[in-house]
Amino acid sequence: MSVTKNIIDALKNQEIRPDSSQQDLIKKLANIEFRKGFTKSIKKFGNKEDLGIYIWGDVGRGKTLIINEYLKQLNPNDHKSFHYIDLMSFVHNELNINSGTKDPLNQVAKNLVKKCDLIFIDEFQVEDVSDAMIIGSLLIKILDSGTKIIITSNSHPNDLYKDGLQREKFIKSIMTCTEKLKIFELDGEIDYRSRNIIDISHSKDYLYSEIDILNLIKDNFILSNEQNTEITINERKFKCKLSSNNLLWIDFMTFFKEPTGSKDYKFICDRLDWIFINNFKSCDDNYIDIIRRFISFIDIAYTKKAKVKFFFNDIDIKNIYTGEKLQFLWNRCSSRLTEMQNYGYLLDD
Repeated sequence: MSVTKNIIDALKNQEIRPDSSQQDLIKKLANIEFRKGFTKSIKKFGNKEDLGIYIWGDVGRGKTLIINEYLKQLNPNDHKSFHYIDLMSFVHNELNINSGTKDPLNQVAKNLVKKCDLIFIDEFQVEDVSDAMIIGSLLIKILDSGTKIIITSNSHPNDLYKDGLQREKFIKSIMTCTEKLKIFELDGEIDYRSRNIIDISHSKDYLYSEIDILNLIKDNFILSNEQNTEITINERKFKCKLSSNNLLWIDFMTFFKEPTGSKDYKFICDRLDWIFINNFKSCDDNYIDIIRRFISFIDIAYTKKAKVKFFFNDIDIKNIYTGEKLQFLWNRCSSRLTEMQNYGYLLDD
């Protein structure tokens, strides 16, 4: 049975019928060829060689899902998988270990490609200047060893690290890498993650425990090894239920009690794919600061089309605020809260 058919059948078993763009990606993955029986070393093979694929496209189009099904077709000992955040954590740790060597980054690359024909890097999104100065050179060393690379990202290579410090140097090294990779845009029509989150198979009156929410997250997101209960926003730390990769889960009564503002809400809406909010309580004017901040957050999230999953449980939206001073603003906010839960908002690009 062909690799292509195996992947398509596995997706169909998950009630996913690949569209034309996804089928095209699957065929390209199935056509990746691996060198057999050669010794790994850091040496150049030339710019024209196909050494993998850089896949970019909107959130929820099935990039990670398809790659994971593809990797199941390979010998598990022949490839390594990293979320980008976990990869950079590994690299910085290895650089510290090898700090006394002549070329520590070269040693890191050797360790990565050892007994490995393919490296998969998920959710590639460079934001830190120290990472930017490392990752391009590291990828070049990996590719020069002959090891294949598969990268998934929400951004085209030309749009990575926008407005970052020393971006010209970063882009030069990334362009050297992408000369050896196929650039593929996955422009499928269905946002599978949003569909799954909307189509939760519980009754309308179901009360979501924190275990339910965590299971929902695990079923729909690839969590990095770094799952924090704090998030840094504009150089300040705030408590959260979970922060991992591009997902944030916050407690309504805890997060909006903190002195947050519009700059903070813009920060998380711009950088996160999904925001989950639970523990809604009915608030009167004694909690007016919480409501005021929440209204500001909703205004920004709505304008930016941020994807937010609300777990209201048994509280009706109109009863989250029962005071009088902000009633005019709350009427608009409650209308937006209702709209932000439907298909039209979450699935319309």
